[in-house]
Amino acid sequence: MNEVFLDTETTGLSFKDGHKIVEIACVETKDLIATGNVFHRLINPQRNVPEDAFRIHGFSEKFLSSKETFDKISDDFLNFINGKRIIIHNASFDLSFLNGELRSINKSLIEPKLVIDSLEIARNKFPGLSNSLDSLCKRFNIDNSKRTKHNALLDCELLREVYINLLDAKEPKFNLSTKGLDQDISINKNYNKKILKISDKEVNMHKEFLKTELKKNYY
Repeated sequence: MNEVFLDTETTGLSFKDGHKIVEIACVETKDLIATGNVFHRLINPQRNVPEDAFRIHGFSEKFLSSKETFDKISDDFLNFINGKRIIIHNASFDLSFLNGELRSINKSLIEPKLVIDSLEIARNKFPGLSNSLDSLCKRFNIDNSKRTKHNALLDCELLREVYINLLDAKEPKFNLSTKGLDQDISINKNYNKKILKISDKEVNMHKEFLKTELKKNYY
């Protein structure tokens, strides 16, 4: 089963209070390796964008007014995530908005059993510490310098790196084993074992070098 790293940006903190999604991003992976398939949409929330939300993601009401509404992109979104394991940081927040939007247009909801919450994994691994995406990037030495604003697509890419570290997984490496090669290849053990004798002149030259030059070597 392929994975999807998912993130949203919204106009506020609660769908029940009338806030809406303004951005959805999904990055598909296979065995945590990016496949190159990406779903990314900016969405017209058909409402104002509060100043607090604008400061977080930078999308204004005027800018979003020309974008498609959620009902227009919902089928493409559902097709993209269909049959894939979904990984979200603080999944309860994003799911409340996504399922709220889907419910309002009579679409199938996302089943929580298909979702992995990376925040829960982080809290189990680092109890009592801050486990925000920024904090985890810092903890795992992941460069998040481009994250001057919350951007769903960038956050998906950062989350993939964070998730790999949370699982103590390793990035794929080339297989350099000799398995499958001709097993009859013999190793030549008749290499040159001749011992070279250093002359007295070379020994004396080396001693002189150590005496006069070693003090100049600061390393």
